[in-house]
Amino acid sequence: MPEFVKGVINLRGRVIPIIDLRVKFGLPAEIAERTCIVVVQVGRQGEPAVAMGLIVDSVEEVVNFVADDIEPTPDFGVCIDTAYILGMVKINGKVKTLLDIDRVVAPAALSALAAPAA
Repeated sequence: MPEFVKGVINLRGRVIPIIDLRVKFGLPAEIAERTCIVVVQVGRQGEPAVAMGLIVDSVEEVVNFVADDIEPTPDFGVCIDTAYILGMVKINGKVKTLLDIDRVVAPAALSALAAPAA
């Protein structure tokens, strides 16, 4: 298993892998008081989505919005790669940036997780 795959947990009878995003992005692994696991559905085109847990530094808030609320990613210029940004959404007068979790996690993580099963 790659170093960023930390193990598995049993979530309501389903075993899901746990990915440490700090390790995946080459940052030092740190566990703090607010460190938690966020469960997401990640998929590649043409394949069913896979549930996985992501170890993150903290969760600031959980919000609900509909797809119509998502605005396109603005052009930040050539210095910033926006390939991993799904879009922007305005909530309570504040702008939130939405990560495209399928692009952030799926290519490397899903391939790494599928390799041992093959």
